[in-house]
Amino acid sequence: MNRLKELRIEKSLLQSDIAKIINKSERTVGFYETGERDMNTETLATLADYFGVSIDYLLGKSDIRNPEQQEDPLGLAKIGFSMKDYNPPTDKQREQLAELIKIVLKDNKKDKEGK
Repeated sequence: MNRLKELRIEKSLLQSDIAKIINKSERTVGFYETGERDMNTETLATLADYFGVSIDYLLGKSDIRNPEQQEDPLGLAKIGFSMKDYNPPTDKQREQLAELIKIVLKDNKKDKEGK
């Protein structure tokens, strides 16, 4: 199973949009999405570059979208967070994270002002 359809939908693209990117027909894109046809190396590379993911991710062989971007700028590994267990947050979780960030930033501002 490949992730082409999932990635296409994430970017609000149509099969015709993907067809233009890879210079193939819409029908071929449909075959790729259903697994009726395998993508060649050139097509895989083009799509991986376009979506900013690894070929392994595109093919469903890895859950890591882009191993080259596996940095830990916030030091989350120190609190037991592992990228291998990561799932993108839901919309509700994004809202919760935004509220938490607002609280932390407000607290930081108070500390900076000496209050």
